[in-house]
Amino acid sequence: VLDHKGTIDKYMGDCIMAFWNAPLDVPGHEVLACRGALKMIRRMNELNDQWKAEAEAEGRKYIPVRSGIGINSGPCCVGNMGSDMRFDYSVLGDDVNLASRLEGQSKSYGVDIVLGAKTRTAASAFAVLELDLIKVKGKTVPVHIFTLLGDVTLAADSRFKALAPKHEALLAAYRGQRWEEAERLLKECAAEAEALGLGLAKLYHLYEERLAACRAEPPAPDWDGVFTATTK
Repeated sequence: VLDHKGTIDKYMGDCIMAFWNAPLDVPGHEVLACRGALKMIRRMNELNDQWKAEAEAEGRKYIPVRSGIGINSGPCCVGNMGSDMRFDYSVLGDDVNLASRLEGQSKSYGVDIVLGAKTRTAASAFAVLELDLIKVKGKTVPVHIFTLLGDVTLAADSRFKALAPKHEALLAAYRGQRWEEAERLLKECAAEAEALGLGLAKLYHLYEERLAACRAEPPAPDWDGVFTATTK
């Protein structure tokens, strides 16, 4: 976070809360946040490789450590929050709460980093795929959520360039209730993502289950494709 001009807010158990663009303006802060998140995941992978080697050398069971990251952009209230007896320099606001909800959804979709729509727009040069149209817990308005998979290098890879529009077509077919088309695209996307080593097996398995459920019990004709999350 600090390497990419972010501000550490607080440690909350096994969570780190951070924000950008305060107390000083940080141009391109959304891009910096994304770069910081990708670096954190790379470092986590390096540590897991190290811990695995140590466990194998010592004859211990290896248990990988995973982390989820949620990034969202929007207007917030920033400053000293609290009372005259105790206060912290922090941020509050609906977009702050949504960032927390996005982090929680990383487990549901089996991805490392979940972005809100505004962050995705600001960091359009990165390798990003849409995850879902979802009502997160505690919210009534659905939002499009995305996963950040890599930087501009991956985004420029011809294989990712082929996958991205196909993935978009998959979601369009799913929301348009074109089940056969969606199933065909799902298989193609899953195979191409696996070849790229993107780690999206859980995401595509989730949509495989949804398609099977929709075939068994088709939704109403006016179904909007929104998924309502019941957990944080």
